[in-house]
Amino acid sequence: MNIFQIFITSSLLVKVVLLILLSFSLLSWTIIIQRLCLLRFAYIEVEKFKKKFRLSQNLISLYKSISPRQGEIIGLELIFFSGIKEFTKLNQLKNCNIQDIIEGMSRVMRICINKELNILDNHLIFLGIISSISPYIGLFGTVWGILNAILSLDESRQTTLHTIAPAISESLITTAIGLFSAIPAAIFFNYLNWKINKLEQVYTIFMEESVAILQSQILAMCKNDFTLTNEKKD
Repeated sequence: MNIFQIFITSSLLVKVVLLILLSFSLLSWTIIIQRLCLLRFAYIEVEKFKKKFRLSQNLISLYKSISPRQGEIIGLELIFFSGIKEFTKLNQLKNCNIQDIIEGMSRVMRICINKELNILDNHLIFLGIISSISPYIGLFGTVWGILNAILSLDESRQTTLHTIAPAISESLITTAIGLFSAIPAAIFFNYLNWKINKLEQVYTIFMEESVAILQSQILAMCKNDFTLTNEKKD
């Protein structure tokens, strides 16, 4: 079967349908490869920063070490940096208790998480659209091809397989190309969304862990200050 030959001999409408489906397929694979590379890089950055985070004994010291390159950081490192930056800003304000500081820090980190996820989620909607409409576009081309085949039977004096084969071929090829476009888009649309959801869980757990550690460090500092104050009074 020569698909190129079928394309050349097909009607104008079927050619348009095939070109649309092939364009969809090219677009979907471009998005798939781009998102896979971006997600892989995001997961690598997560593991790198987690190691750095575990080795650090003080979150403020880690924040200061990141500060000189704040314009270059992404992902988990950026989420951490934005949270601690908000903490230091609120900590300098008067009449701001620990709970308000922690809530403000958590809110900023959550906003940063959503921004990072939006970057990863960008263009995925097109995969969902392509996976949904491609089979119907292919089916439209199939119906049109079958109509042409029926019309050719009317006009032909002798009905043979040879006379209707081209029209049947062009009708079936549009269905095949429609599925070829839709199936990978549907698979990777679900897979990439699953990977992004898993990454969101990682980001959220890290945020809660950072907030909990910082809160315990603040409470420990306050307790030490209280103890030192009492000792001086005695």
